[in-house]
Amino acid sequence: MTNPSQSRDRYRSLAPEETITRVKAFAADFGITRIANLTGLDRTGIQVVMVCRPNARSSAVFNGKGIDLASAKASALMEAAETWHAENIRLPLEFASFADLCKRVALIDLDGLPRAPPGTAFDPHLPLLWVEGRNLMNGSAVWLPYEIVHADSRLRGPPMTGCFSMSTNGLASGNDFLEAVSHAICEIIERDATTLWHRSPRVEQQQRRIDLASIDDPQSLSILDLLAQARLDVGVWDITTDVGVCASQCLITDRTGLAKHIGVGAACHPSRAVALRGALLEAAQVRTTYIIGSREDIEPLDYDPEVLDRRNAEALALMGPSHHDRSFRSSPNESCETPSEAVAFLLDRLRSAGIDQAIAVDLTQPEFSIPVVRMVVPGLEGSDHHHSQYWPGPRARACQARRS
Repeated sequence: MTNPSQSRDRYRSLAPEETITRVKAFAADFGITRIANLTGLDRTGIQVVMVCRPNARSSAVFNGKGIDLASAKASALMEAAETWHAENIRLPLEFASFADLCKRVALIDLDGLPRAPPGTAFDPHLPLLWVEGRNLMNGSAVWLPYEIVHADSRLRGPPMTGCFSMSTNGLASGNDFLEAVSHAICEIIERDATTLWHRSPRVEQQQRRIDLASIDDPQSLSILDLLAQARLDVGVWDITTDVGVCASQCLITDRTGLAKHIGVGAACHPSRAVALRGALLEAAQVRTTYIIGSREDIEPLDYDPEVLDRRNAEALALMGPSHHDRSFRSSPNESCETPSEAVAFLLDRLRSAGIDQAIAVDLTQPEFSIPVVRMVVPGLEGSDHHHSQYWPGPRARACQARRS
């Protein structure tokens, strides 16, 4: 069986080792004080790394996972670097109301943006900060609210309307700009897919489970073998939406009962093999994340015995015997050899789903030469990972209606 470390994303322009060297050169600038290997805290054998930025303006802890230690380090370091860029944006801003600014420049489709609960109405006459982006669908300049671009969570940070969901969804870095764009768009499509999946009827969820025996990707099989050796049970689902870019969901449960936390992972990629691999690795990372418990977005409720029992029961119900398992080969698959090909494919799939804006805000700072982008795609659902900060949009409400 092929060693998982032999598999890396085919169109990354730099090897993980080169990425590590590139980011570590600016570790002090980004406030990075520690890189910790967490792999030994769990028994999966899958590499997980934590990077710490104690004085961050958002999360101070960033986790990375990978098929080998270098990939995990690169993943965590790049996440820390991209978040620093989003906390320290150096772009021109405009302070104006929607009613005033729309007379002078093109604006983002505000109705398509994920809203913060309880669905607060937007005041078109309220002055707020705006930043310029580029609609990759046609190359035109588009202005969008600054609050959905930055990641500065300080209490005395930039003024906000409180109407829009703030998250790091669509924030990504890469070894070149198009690589960053492809990662960002895939993340946005993934979050839309998982949100819709959570609200889909149970029968639809069951019909989308993948038969693990049909998986033909050697690297994914190696990861599954590691999990089986660790006495962990795995379920995988194809959660691809009408956008048509492969999205995978993975659940890991502990058959020994030694650990109550479920590993949950999702990933999106033109290649179904890369999407599956990403979901498996993320699910393993989530287990380790709960073991160490250092992330600020982990709540005490996440360790409540009753909550853990309920979540395990829900996972076991999904992973129970099924006669509907589908072949892995039925999942969509597109071979992209370069970031440019990947971005072109992703934009084409968004157009096919009726999306006409995919706005990129280039956050790259010349002195670091690490490409960072914030992508915003109006019309897709935001992440419902933290339910208290999520308000369902039209796509989610339509799924919920089918479940009722």
